[in-house]
Amino acid sequence: MVVRRALAVAVATLSAAALLAGCQHDHKAADPPPTTSATATAGTSPGSTPAPSWPPPADAHAGPNGAQADWVSAENAKPGTNAWRLQHRRGPDIAGYADTTAATVGDQVNLRVDTPAKHFHVEAYRLGFYGGTRARLVWRSGEIAGHKQPTCPRAPGINRVECTWRTTTTIPITAQWPPGAYLLKLVADPGQQKYVPLTVWDPSSHAAYVIDSSVFTWQAWNTYGGYSMYGGGPPGVDPTYEDRARVMSYDRPYANGDGAGELIGNELPLISFMEQRGLDVTYWTDVTFHEHPGLIRNHRAYMSLGHAECWSNAERAAAVDGIKHGVNFVFYAASPILRHVRVQPDAAGVADRQLVDYRDPDADPIPRTHPKEATGNTWEQPPASAPPSEITGNTYGGYNIDFPLVIADASAWPYAGTGLHNGDALPHVVQYDFDGYNPDEPNPPNVQILAHSPVSGDSVMSWAAHADLTYYTDRHSHAGVLATGTNDWINALNACPRGQHERCPARYIRTITGNVLRVFGAGPAGLTHPSVGNASRLAQ
Repeated sequence: MVVRRALAVAVATLSAAALLAGCQHDHKAADPPPTTSATATAGTSPGSTPAPSWPPPADAHAGPNGAQADWVSAENAKPGTNAWRLQHRRGPDIAGYADTTAATVGDQVNLRVDTPAKHFHVEAYRLGFYGGTRARLVWRSGEIAGHKQPTCPRAPGINRVECTWRTTTTIPITAQWPPGAYLLKLVADPGQQKYVPLTVWDPSSHAAYVIDSSVFTWQAWNTYGGYSMYGGGPPGVDPTYEDRARVMSYDRPYANGDGAGELIGNELPLISFMEQRGLDVTYWTDVTFHEHPGLIRNHRAYMSLGHAECWSNAERAAAVDGIKHGVNFVFYAASPILRHVRVQPDAAGVADRQLVDYRDPDADPIPRTHPKEATGNTWEQPPASAPPSEITGNTYGGYNIDFPLVIADASAWPYAGTGLHNGDALPHVVQYDFDGYNPDEPNPPNVQILAHSPVSGDSVMSWAAHADLTYYTDRHSHAGVLATGTNDWINALNACPRGQHERCPARYIRTITGNVLRVFGAGPAGLTHPSVGNASRLAQ
């Protein structure tokens, strides 16, 4: 049951939260031949060129759930499997990384794997709904000889951990790989398993919705080798902020998410939600967005997933341009555009494989001819001097919290069909990082606060008494921008635990999310649902 009260405190303990860095689409250099080749066994054979299993975007049409595409519905009608989940977790360890974060049909993805096992194989799963299994097997390699790779060295001073592993196998991205988010599952003999994430994207897509996987933020939190943007130190010693990495490399596995980064926990629930409804969606990563910022105009709605703290100059400029041209934006997690990052080549000279965030512009060695690229602690700090609130309509307020989402404007269109009233509270939706409307920041005009949730705690900034779900529409382009103000929105889409349905917020969060997707997929939201400013009345 919805808790009809303004506050229900249950402070969650979360390890140090802080702030991050960025990157670009990976250009791949020539690579030595793999030690062994993989053979496709799921739906295609070596040397064949099958017809695409997904049609061009011309099949998009308006539907009851928003802009829909027949190919997405047809894709999710295919048999799914739970085999993508890790099992058995025994035997020799295994870890790996790909030489790119995103690939297109026709690319060859080089996979670098470290394992003492004699053999392993790779299974490629496309994520979606698939009858609730959330994945479909698209490709499987043959057995591949395993071998140990060299230790990944750390660069003193900047604490960059970068591996120089040789390619173990090469994966061909054929027309049998529809655009989407993928997990490459590494399975060692007799059973140790890990993931490698990969996005397959379509540069020609004009899909209504584009999902951006937040690989900048994934990498910033990646502790493989003992160092992330938030801390570091030698083995057996508690990591410290002073020992944090200033530069981080994509040439290493992800230590978190069993190798998947934040794809499963912070992104998959929304991916599954959208594909279940057959929405006209395509995919890219932060790296793709950074390298091809002009593509934002090809879409009606941009989906910033949780947790997307790290943005580059190119991404931010593209967001401003997209909103100016009527592209709707949804920031599903708190603290978007918080950390100012840039990218550079890796040690081998391959472009866009290192993520840079010194969090101190004076320490950043970038040439003084490019002062705007120097990485300060936040976007608000000079030399960027560009507060996120100019785009998002709210401001980072703190972390390490667990509070209910409190409804503040129940008559607003996103709440249609929920039955919610002002003052109703949805338990545990405002968790971890949060954002609030700060009247002292440079906000867009006409911000409408939809939920105004009291918060408190040791990690809450002095100005912030509330976490806010905000919405505004641009007065000229009519683009709509919605920011949830919490890092737990996407996770709250998950099914309610058995026996907790009445207190679980999922049914409300799903209805609200569905309303937003339906309106945002139709074009500039302000044409039909202009924001009704109330921030001056509700703001703390």
